[in-house]
Amino acid sequence: MTRTARRRILGGVAAGLLATSLGLAVSGTATAATAGPVGACTISPLPYPADTYRADANAVDPTGRFVAGSALRVSDSGNQPLLLVWDRDQLTTVESPTDGDVVDVNAYGVVVGNGWVNGIGQPWRYRDGRFEQLPVVPSDGIFVTAINKAGDIVGHGSNSATGEYFALRWPAARPGTVEVLDAPAGAAPVAITANGTIVGNAGEWGSWSAWVRRPGGRIEALGAPGARTTVAVAAAGHWAVGQADLGGEGGPVDVRWDLRDGSYTALDPWLEWVTDVNNKGVVVGGDRVVRGATSRVLPGGGDRVTIGARSISDTGTIVGFRNGDRVTPVRWTGC
Repeated sequence: MTRTARRRILGGVAAGLLATSLGLAVSGTATAATAGPVGACTISPLPYPADTYRADANAVDPTGRFVAGSALRVSDSGNQPLLLVWDRDQLTTVESPTDGDVVDVNAYGVVVGNGWVNGIGQPWRYRDGRFEQLPVVPSDGIFVTAINKAGDIVGHGSNSATGEYFALRWPAARPGTVEVLDAPAGAAPVAITANGTIVGNAGEWGSWSAWVRRPGGRIEALGAPGARTTVAVAAAGHWAVGQADLGGEGGPVDVRWDLRDGSYTALDPWLEWVTDVNNKGVVVGGDRVVRGATSRVLPGGGDRVTIGARSISDTGTIVGFRNGDRVTPVRWTGC
């Protein structure tokens, strides 16, 4: 699913509103209060190249089969970015032609991400063993944020004159094309579900509002009564997650929207931030997984060891990182 270590809308919008897991982690000692024992929930390392000094798992596909991540290898000429793709436990390591982010992977193992060409954001796709740059429109930079099972990709660009975002889609049915979507002013999609529903954010800095675009093109707000701002982070099935600033003393709260009717519920306050949701409405973020109204701590953290859940599949597989003496990719199951 859409993820997270990636140049998505949260890289800009949520910098001032959300503490996401883009390079951050929750302290293992900061979440001592827990709903109970983890039970059968287990953590296991994902294999990664031994000659890298950091590696991370950024996204898992809805089936749980494919995981996509990144690593850095030191070479004589500097850091060499690597794309890591796990097919179950079989790792493929590919030298990345651009220094950027791994964003998402779909059920066919197609990976999308963002890089840079001459200082301008340039999205890419990795499939059938090769990288390819995605077509772009004139912009200060183009960034992808998600891909669905059909291969439809969404992202955003920015107007070179005004700096305002605009929504983009790369339709799988029309290879080699990109289209500017009819969407609210300043729109930036963050997710696209299996049926083509798109969720995103719009508006000026500090005045953001979340929205959903139905497959037929109808656009609706994702709000909350009395909310000053709402920000969507991820979506799957008929669920979307993000934050709503309700004006309380505690600041914005994590919420889960039901896309069928636009209703929302607040998530367990022990969840410090939210990064992903699956089609069953199970939410992950930081070192926690949320089912229904309660959350539980994922195993693997501890004294001077941090963990971060970045993405969850529809089967419940969670991927992310563990940072003890260095950042390494991990997978949680049975949680």
